[in-house]
Amino acid sequence: MEIADLLKLNALVLWAAFAVAVVFGFIAQRTHFCTMGAISDIVNMGDWTRMRMWGMAVGIAMIGFYGMAWLGWIDPTQSIYTGSRVIWLSAIAGGLLFGFGMVLASGCGSKTLVRIGAGSLKSLVVFFVMGIAAFATLRGVTAVLRVNTVDKVSFEMASGSALPAWLASAMGLEPALTGLVIALLAGGALVVWALVGRDFRTGNNLLAGIGLGLVVIAMWWVSGRLGFVAEHPETLEAVYLGSNTGRMEALTFTAPMAFTLDWIIFFSDSSKVLTFGIVTVAGMVLGALICALLEGSFRWEGFRTTQDTALHMAGAVCMGVGGVTALGCTVGQGMSGLSTLSLTSIIAVTGIMLGAIGGFRFQIWLLDRE
Repeated sequence: MEIADLLKLNALVLWAAFAVAVVFGFIAQRTHFCTMGAISDIVNMGDWTRMRMWGMAVGIAMIGFYGMAWLGWIDPTQSIYTGSRVIWLSAIAGGLLFGFGMVLASGCGSKTLVRIGAGSLKSLVVFFVMGIAAFATLRGVTAVLRVNTVDKVSFEMASGSALPAWLASAMGLEPALTGLVIALLAGGALVVWALVGRDFRTGNNLLAGIGLGLVVIAMWWVSGRLGFVAEHPETLEAVYLGSNTGRMEALTFTAPMAFTLDWIIFFSDSSKVLTFGIVTVAGMVLGALICALLEGSFRWEGFRTTQDTALHMAGAVCMGVGGVTALGCTVGQGMSGLSTLSLTSIIAVTGIMLGAIGGFRFQIWLLDRE
């Protein structure tokens, strides 16, 4: 492959990722998909409907991910979620912080982008604060703290942290087939669990569950199949085009917010180029905007009080720091990561949910004080 061909393919990968992100943003706005909202519904009303959306999407994504791996389209070991080092303390601590923060900020990173598209100036502030906090945790003050504390606590899994790979290695099984079987069992169980909910079987709920699951699969295909070049013409090494991590990527929104701010601020620097994460951030906002305009639900929204502003900014900081520390958000770890059946992702998502419950209890305490 010549350099000119590589550049064309890179552009195609970025346009494809952008288009898929537009679809995600449109569906999320149309169906009110929100992981924080799903946890809130359970805690406050005992309603599992929105959690079933999330469960179905994750189940479908699992089956699609390992289905592509079985076909040889993607390599499941080539993602940040399936590495051999399990940073379990970072996952749980970052998850707790992120979950707590998303309650204060009225939604996770993906919901923040969707709300920006629907006219929320509150969410625009959250985006900037979260992006700065995320960048600081990638390369700044809190990055030093992260690397020298929680990131040091880990253990190794020689076969990688994906549970199918570990099981295949332990039992001497064929990895691709093992992954497919486990994904069919676990993912199928999640899909069935979602469908048995009588109130779940409506058009919007099915659109969220099926549509967003397929979106995650599409992102893995774009990055891991379309964007994979076995031999770069200059380095002669394998490369995933458009990747921020140098590996196969799917949807995640904490670190990409930082990359987006970096690209905007240093736009004239020729070394700052568009990447997978940046275009998906833009695609999410555009998709939500299109849906909001078509529905007539676009509304400008600002902060109500000083306390409202302070809580949202504090929540944004928690999400930025927590999301980077945990290697992902409710979409990054909660959908993309879980689709790989990664142990690290399972730990991080557990932390996010516990942190969200703590956030709701904190909000109740604030209301009682008033």
